[in-house]
Amino acid sequence: MLLKNLQIEMFRPKCNPNFQSVHCVAHLEQDISEVLPYLNTEMGGGGDYVDSPPTLTLQIHGKLITLHAKDIFINALNDETEAAKIVNWLKKEINQTWDDRDKIQPTFSKPPAPQMIEILKLLPKTNCKKCGEPTCMVFALKLIDEVKEIEDCPELNPEMKTKLVDYLRQFSREL
Repeated sequence: MLLKNLQIEMFRPKCNPNFQSVHCVAHLEQDISEVLPYLNTEMGGGGDYVDSPPTLTLQIHGKLITLHAKDIFINALNDETEAAKIVNWLKKEINQTWDDRDKIQPTFSKPPAPQMIEILKLLPKTNCKKCGEPTCMVFALKLIDEVKEIEDCPELNPEMKTKLVDYLRQFSREL
């Protein structure tokens, strides 16, 4: 077991204290830098890994999670309960990955990602708001972040939907 003890600190963004969401930082007693490239592989290899200083940034379910040697930062949380749930899940993933590291090929680079402009070209560009977003551009960005699904765009015609599915598949997304 690599990660044993941590302490969660909750805070509101200083740039705008009126934000509804909160952020958290989990202060770690153990250094997890060696597991980060292995964890990147286990999380699908799509994280942004930086070698010096060792850092892994992941986007999971609309959350930006950045893991450092002795800290984990998570943004856009509803409350402390959600923070604890995510941190405990990460702790389990970190320890399992560390235990299995001899069977895992570490990932040090980020694979290509879908481009917002390419997705936007395939959307209806009506800004109808039926998807719940103010514009098709915002919808495209949320589609990249996997916060929205293709089916959330009711105005997307079948031909463009097929093209969009084909485009996103090349980035090894399960659709």
